[in-house]
Amino acid sequence: MKPALSSSTSSSSGILRRSRLSTYLYTLLAFIVFVAVIHGEYSIANFGRVDPIIPSPVISTTPVKKREKVVGQLPSFAVEESEEGCDIFSGKWVKDELTRPHYDESECPYIQPQLTCRAHGRPDTEYQKWRWQPHGCDIPRVRDYTHVPNRMGLMAIGISKSCRCGVGVELGTRASNASMSRDMFHGSDPGLILMINRFNATLMLESLRGKRMMFVGDSLNRGQYVSMVCLLHRFIPEDKKSMETYNNDALTVFRVKDYNATIEFYWAPFLLESNSDNAVVHRISDRIVRKGSMNKHGRHWKGVDILVFNTYLWWVTGQDMKILKGSFKDVEKEIMQMSTEDAYRMAMKSLLRWVTRNLDRERTRVFFTSMSPTHSKGDWGGEAGENCYNQTTPIADSNYWGSDSRKSIMKVIGEEFSKSEFPITFLNITQLSSYRKDAHTSIYKKQWNPLTTEQLANPASYADCIHWCLPGLQDTWNELLFAKLFHPDLI
Repeated sequence: MKPALSSSTSSSSGILRRSRLSTYLYTLLAFIVFVAVIHGEYSIANFGRVDPIIPSPVISTTPVKKREKVVGQLPSFAVEESEEGCDIFSGKWVKDELTRPHYDESECPYIQPQLTCRAHGRPDTEYQKWRWQPHGCDIPRVRDYTHVPNRMGLMAIGISKSCRCGVGVELGTRASNASMSRDMFHGSDPGLILMINRFNATLMLESLRGKRMMFVGDSLNRGQYVSMVCLLHRFIPEDKKSMETYNNDALTVFRVKDYNATIEFYWAPFLLESNSDNAVVHRISDRIVRKGSMNKHGRHWKGVDILVFNTYLWWVTGQDMKILKGSFKDVEKEIMQMSTEDAYRMAMKSLLRWVTRNLDRERTRVFFTSMSPTHSKGDWGGEAGENCYNQTTPIADSNYWGSDSRKSIMKVIGEEFSKSEFPITFLNITQLSSYRKDAHTSIYKKQWNPLTTEQLANPASYADCIHWCLPGLQDTWNELLFAKLFHPDLI
């Protein structure tokens, strides 16, 4: 039998038990608070001007049926599932002087002189300061800590991974909100930027390690290709990157040495073989496309991990298309004429057949960029003879659909892609780009021929209302490409 405890011993034991219990409670409480903080959203101070404009578009032009999702199965490059039902192509443009542009024109040496608007005299930069904002949801953002030059002088503020805020905040500077604290951040390196990005260059480069990405199509797709290179290149040391051309400039390769990765552009304006396949000399009015000739160019696409196709404007001649049934080497050429829609359908069938037969769906992701709109007619309510020249603001009419953007072509794409055995991701940039009459190169580009007296007297007569300034609209195209690459369940 154990001896009875003294009152002092019993009291000490009770105090000890209460002390241990208090410690456990405090530990549990601290853990709960910690979890709440980790999963909560920090607020972001309102700084920089973000002015909404352009209401919801009424026209729905998404032609591709959403495939049934296989639970637990994600395509290559996908990182996680995203907000269900988020249509990132339906939204509005908002003025954003804080996070736009992504880079300065002078910072990217790879932009062709046809797209360097500021270098060729464009006086304003407003076209660079618009951000696409989907309705009712947001383009996914991811964290990225990196050293980059501070061009914006941003203030340090607290941000969570789910924050719907700007692109970057600089650490090591004063907080812009009295309720925020620098202690929220790890470290105080003034050169360390926390990037809450729609486009995360670090993630993109890591995902491309040992891989190839290729844009295939016309000069508009080349513009998107150059935009992608510009978004990445400042994160790569000068001696670790290069750009070279091959096959008489038909193939351009941007090589990232440390990642053993390439980002490439392949000139094929019709995707099929044509008499316009010369990447330098291709201004041919009498265009001929060879039927069933996808292998002519397709042999250069095999083994690519991410393919981004486009083709549209070259098909729109105002006349029926000439289709070659045999070979360009035939002395007697058999040529038939087809409507634009029928010829385009033939090309889409050929593309999908080639993709299905030659690509591994477990390895390769395939994207198709919809038609890029033009603004050469002033059909948004402009005056007679008005076009993209001297335009500095987007179109505010949510119902606007340019007369040069054929809905019949969108219908063809929808009908053919919905039958595809190989999953094709459709980048539906037409509607959102149709608002941007202000973003074209207009007269601010390299002119290949001397301007006449008549042209100089009327600048609108030689304005390029097809191509887009960089930085600018096509950076948004790549933000959307980035979102669909890593979050394929977005609509």
